[in-house]
Amino acid sequence: MVTGPVAGSDYLIVLPVVICFIFGAALLMMRKRTNRQPWIAIPGLVLLFAVDLALLAKVATEGTQTMMMGGWKPPFGIAFTVDLMGALFVTVTGFVALACGIYAVASISPTERRYGFYPFLFLMIGGVSGAFLTGDIFNLYVWLEVLLIGSFGLLILGSEHEQLDGATKYCFLNLVGTTLFLITTAYLYGVFGTLNMADIAAKAATMEGDSAVTIIAVMYLVAFALKAAAFPLNAWLPASYHTPRFVVSALFAGLLTKVGVYGIMRVLMMLFPPEHQVLVPLIAWIAGLTMLLGALGALAQTDLRRLLNYMVIAGIGTILAGLAVPQVASVMVAQADGEAAMLATAAAIPAAQTGLAGAIYYALHSIVVMTALFLAAGVAARLNGSSSLAEMGGLWRRYPLLAALMLVFLFGVSGLPPFSGFWPKVALVRATILADLPWLAATILVSGFLLTIASARVFALAFWRPLPAMSAAGSDGEAGQIEREQFQAPGPDKPLSLIPLLALAAFVVAAGVWPEWLAQLTSAAAAGVLDPAAYLQSVFGGAS
Repeated sequence: MVTGPVAGSDYLIVLPVVICFIFGAALLMMRKRTNRQPWIAIPGLVLLFAVDLALLAKVATEGTQTMMMGGWKPPFGIAFTVDLMGALFVTVTGFVALACGIYAVASISPTERRYGFYPFLFLMIGGVSGAFLTGDIFNLYVWLEVLLIGSFGLLILGSEHEQLDGATKYCFLNLVGTTLFLITTAYLYGVFGTLNMADIAAKAATMEGDSAVTIIAVMYLVAFALKAAAFPLNAWLPASYHTPRFVVSALFAGLLTKVGVYGIMRVLMMLFPPEHQVLVPLIAWIAGLTMLLGALGALAQTDLRRLLNYMVIAGIGTILAGLAVPQVASVMVAQADGEAAMLATAAAIPAAQTGLAGAIYYALHSIVVMTALFLAAGVAARLNGSSSLAEMGGLWRRYPLLAALMLVFLFGVSGLPPFSGFWPKVALVRATILADLPWLAATILVSGFLLTIASARVFALAFWRPLPAMSAAGSDGEAGQIEREQFQAPGPDKPLSLIPLLALAAFVVAAGVWPEWLAQLTSAAAAGVLDPAAYLQSVFGGAS
């Protein structure tokens, strides 16, 4: 235990949360000065992203980092523990938060700023960052509550009837999920007598086969599956994500469901690997059905935002496919004499690491690309005065740069090369085949094919074809003007709408054309989750 002065760089572990709360409080105090809020919020988001990058660099070079609150030794104190997986997630969170913050300068009205858009934004990002950084499972619940409070405020911004209806469904089902999470955590504390994740992992390793631990793992899977909008607990997402402002939908689609899949990775795969092994068949079926439901739902939609909601669900299923690869398995290998032999355990480890690395890679890609799609859709809906595909069109000729960016994002979400969604899908297909799950590999490919069709339909109707005559006639009249005012999003003539879209597109292209840097990071992150020795050493041997 280090009891001397803490090095300045060690504070990077908690700074993402501290920055969010300080800037959120400052913006709340000046909520009536709406013109000054962006001048405070954007530097705050830039600082947050810079700190996230510094934290990622520190973890990548020095290994897992831990800070204990209040001078209490682990496992009694509240721990902030960040490994490579948590650092990657929190860095991408800062990136998309900055993109949405810049976009919101032009898309959020002064009235909505006064009602608290920026304070709620920082509160939600603080909760998301805390969830990725915490090393205490009860505080994971606390951070989930914090991000939910922020998301509730953002969801009802504008107080329209449709927003209130969507917020009711969103709030009710998410509160059910957090209640189940709290009950499970109480049960876990009764069984293990600790809430520190590293201590739980160490004690759970000595309780393999205990039915109480299996029940805890199942309950956590249900709670996190509800948060992630996995089948069959996903009805709340398409019923609510299309109701708030486009920039709010972008934040939700990019970040909130990923906290759920992060929880499954952290709790099941690191804390309870034997129980994860038991649940692998169930996770595989959940993943396959979630992918198909999302892809088919996207094909069935005629509204752009509702269509994107189902793309979010399909992406969650793809991520879960990487978590359906068993960590221990028996596989058939060919010997020199042509006979088949059973090789246990050893061959399963690379498959599990490949699957988890692909899941992490795809989750990071999905955070960026889904955020970008909703932001671009907001611009397109503003220009056409509607988000209905039947009333959109002509954007390719009028705004070719916007159309090109949208095409990049649609290619990315479909998993087509050379964009960021291609390589993690290759890894996931390879891992599921190695794990003797060819049907799940086929489902990944079928889902990608269906999403490609849905993406082509979006581009053909909203961008490639001429603007329908009825919409063109009505867009210049009084009714068309009233309809346009419903969409609080900037047009491409405002640079503040293009800057975040260009930055997000740069990531989608860079992670596809040059994937080695991200593949190496996600592979190392997966190895750290599957073998948590470094995580435990950081908590019990190097905490400060």
